[in-house]
Formats: sequence, C-alpha cells, structure tokens
Amino acid sequence: MKLQQLRYIWEVARHNLNVSATAQSLFTSQPGISKQIRLLEDELGVEIFARSGKHLTRVTPAGEAIIELAGKVLRTVDNIKHVSQEHSDERRGSLSIATTHTQARYALPPVIHEFRQKYPDVALHMQQGTPKQIAQMVSEGQADFAICTESLELFTDLVLLPCYRWNRCVLVPQDHPLASVETLTLEALAEYPLVTYLFGFTGRSQLDDAFKAHDLTPNVVLTAADADVIKTYVRLGLGVGIVAHMAVDPVVDRDLVALDASHLFESSTTKIGIRRGTFMRGFMFDFVNRFAPHLDRDSIEAALAAGPRHEQVLFEGIELPVR
Repeated sequence: MKLQQLRYIWEVARHNLNVSATAQSLFTSQPGISKQIRLLEDELGVEIFARSGKHLTRVTPAGEAIIELAGKVLRTVDNIKHVSQEHSDERRGSLSIATTHTQARYALPPVIHEFRQKYPDVALHMQQGTPKQIAQMVSEGQADFAICTESLELFTDLVLLPCYRWNRCVLVPQDHPLASVETLTLEALAEYPLVTYLFGFTGRSQLDDAFKAHDLTPNVVLTAADADVIKTYVRLGLGVGIVAHMAVDPVVDRDLVALDASHLFESSTTKIGIRRGTFMRGFMFDFVNRFAPHLDRDSIEAALAAGPRHEQVLFEGIELPVR
C-alpha cells in the first residue's frame, strides 16, 4: 500500500468519480491513476469503486470506509509536514481560508492587511462559496479555516469558534417611502418587494424566522449571495434590500438610506470552523486572534482538544463583539 494510492482514491471520490478530472488536478495520467487504484484493490482484496466497463459508477460500502480512513491518513501526513515547517521556519508557509463574499469583502480586509505585514512569507489563499461548500472544503482538507455564519453545525468534525455578532439593516433609495419612517416594522417591510440573501447565506434563516413568528409572508423577489449585487438591484428599484450591517459602506452607498433593523431580527454569529485534529501553526493562531481578539491560543487549543461539539461549552456566556 502506497501513500500515492490513498491520495488517488481520495481525490477520485472528491472529483465525483471523474478520473480524468482527478488526473488533471494532480498533474498525472488517467491510466496511471486507474492502474494504481486497481493495484490497491488487488492488495486489499476488495473493490473500492464499482464499475460499468471502464467507468467508475459508485463507491462500494467497503470503499466508503477505506476512503474515509485514507483521508485521515492524508491529513496526518499533512500535519507531519506542518510540524516540520513550524520548527524549521515558523514565519513561512501557507494559509487557506474558505469564506463567503460578505466576510471576504467587508470583515476580512483589515485582518489580512495586518497579517500580511507581519507574515510576508505566508501565502494566503482565499476560496469563496456557499456556507455548506465552505464547511465541506475544510472538512475535506482543502482549506484551513471556514469563516461564515450558516451551515458549519452540519459538520461534526469541525471545531466552531464564535467570533462576533452582527445584525441587519434595510437599504432603500432616498426617495423611498420607508426612508422617512421613524420606527421600522416587519409589517411595513412585508408591504414591499424584498431583495436579500439566498437561503443558507449570511443569516438568512433569522430573517425568515422573524417574519414567520409574526405570521407574515415576505415578498422576496430576488435573492443573491453577494451584498453588492443586492445593492445594485435596490438602486434599480427592484425592491427593498436587507443586508448585513457590515456590508454598508457609508461612502460608496451614500446614495442609499440605511435603516437599522436590529430590533426586528435575532442577531447572528459568525464563526471560524477548524477541522478537528488540525495542527495549528503559530501564524494560524495569530490569524484567528486578529480576527477575533477574545480567542487567544489557550482558548483555541482547549476547543480543539474538546470532544465533538463540547467546545461550545467553553464559550457559553462569553460577550462577543458586535459589528
């Protein structure tokens, strides 16, 4: 059994059984991957993948267990490499962050700017996607940190670190009837077409829950993953925008009126998700602490050492900053 063979079956599974795409991602040949998978199956005496002719059709039950263990082996190997890197040069390496547009555009820039100044030899990689995709990236070892609000709880192999609380604001053109109201209400919002986040993005569930609790049905006419896209269609008069408060730029968005909506919706919490068992290098602790100053090295290590979901107990009652 070779480490290369384990990597091949892991990557083939991750590429939806597409051996050609796997070969391209690993810069190798399709026949070479197929041969090594066959050799591994012959050595183990079981089929990892079922086939129809030359095509892989599904992962067998035995294959599912083997691929899961292969992933653990590959992550352990990566941790060994990180340990050696940490002791050879603690200020050099790479950090991959998976996050949403709102976090990448509005929350992370000052943190990344400071981090780059201190660690110029650490290569930063930022990947964007849906919250579920982001969590999956970290769960599968494609990224080090997942930073978002939704969906992280779906992955029990992630340690969740609460970073800050935030709420929403309503955006309207300056001549909109809501621009002059003294106290914004859900009833008033329900009278207008709404433009807001896709379900599963940036605390959208709290918005839906608030309307439902008041027996109201919001008229959502357009949804998007990107706050800037939402603002574009508000400017076009398509509807009233509901976005994260942090996504409002007082200079860029001065043509719009921002109405506080924190009294209408439950606040949301942005978290960092880290795969359990990850070896945390020094600059990784530093990054988390810059993003969430209440998360020092001791608290992060305690959370990583806790059992699945037990890390939440460590942060009960903590007063999170508000953005």
